[in-house]
Amino acid sequence: MGVAAAGIAAGVTAERMLIRRSLRQDDPFAAEPFGKLPHDDQLTVTTPDGIDLRVELLKSETGPDDLTIVFVHGFCLDMGTFHFQRRAFEGQYRMVFYDQPGHGRSGRLKKGEYTLEALAAGLASVIEATAPTGRIVLVGHSMGGMTIMALAEHDPQLFADRVAGVVLVSTSAGNLDQVTFGLPDVVARFRHPLMPLVRNAGKITVAMMDQARKASTDLAWLLTRRYGFGTDRPSPTLVSYVEQMNSETSAEVIARYLRTLYTHARVLALAALREVPVLVVCGDVDVLTPMAHSQEICQALPDAEMVVVENGGHVVLLEHADEVNAAIGSFLRRVS
Repeated sequence: MGVAAAGIAAGVTAERMLIRRSLRQDDPFAAEPFGKLPHDDQLTVTTPDGIDLRVELLKSETGPDDLTIVFVHGFCLDMGTFHFQRRAFEGQYRMVFYDQPGHGRSGRLKKGEYTLEALAAGLASVIEATAPTGRIVLVGHSMGGMTIMALAEHDPQLFADRVAGVVLVSTSAGNLDQVTFGLPDVVARFRHPLMPLVRNAGKITVAMMDQARKASTDLAWLLTRRYGFGTDRPSPTLVSYVEQMNSETSAEVIARYLRTLYTHARVLALAALREVPVLVVCGDVDVLTPMAHSQEICQALPDAEMVVVENGGHVVLLEHADEVNAAIGSFLRRVS
């Protein structure tokens, strides 16, 4: 036990030294106002299952009046995931951002589990409240892309009538239960028997999990860098921003999302996107939704454009914003 304790102490010390060294590096985003960008209007949209969603709108100054871009963020994140896209396209297009249920400043489900079907209904409510007429472009990152697929499954006519384009960033059409997270197979195999334990954790257990996450912020920062980013030395401020979004998503919310994410299977639903321009963007070293998942989407949508960002991780739209914005900007000019 003494040897084990010494090993743990040494590991914690090394971990903190690594973080301090990382924080001392030159950081181009040290003064970036993450989470503090202005908006032209804000409103609350209530989903069919009674959750209040925080929604922010930006007006178009030079772009088409009949086109609205709706951004849908991913799991354990919030609308701030699209920070650099918001800045890049401000004034050029009418844009809508919102926090998904249980995330950011939106409300939580009172009981039961979150489902992608319900998230799709929430997205439909946001569209109805913010863009009841005219063309729309849907931009989804990770779980946001899955939400768009679930909406296509539920309402293919919307895509035939009004959707001018879809952008899918670092997402998947299914088989997430097979993702190894970059771990050896023998280690990754252990996640399957653990899933029911996490999903069924009681309030006391969930509270303990949240306390443990708060107590190990250094470890959380390192894990965020490891699993969210692809470059060797990403901006420490950027890593901290993503880790902050992660940490603000409670363990209870995480547990109540797991089933729907791990059973997500919507390759067939992609049929609703075959007549719609689609852009697929992914990082080549994403370990959460590996590039093979984007390739599978493109196999189902042979006319889709695919952009692979070198050294891009799961939050490629933050990590390599210039490349992602160039691809999205070109796509938007075509479809608008």
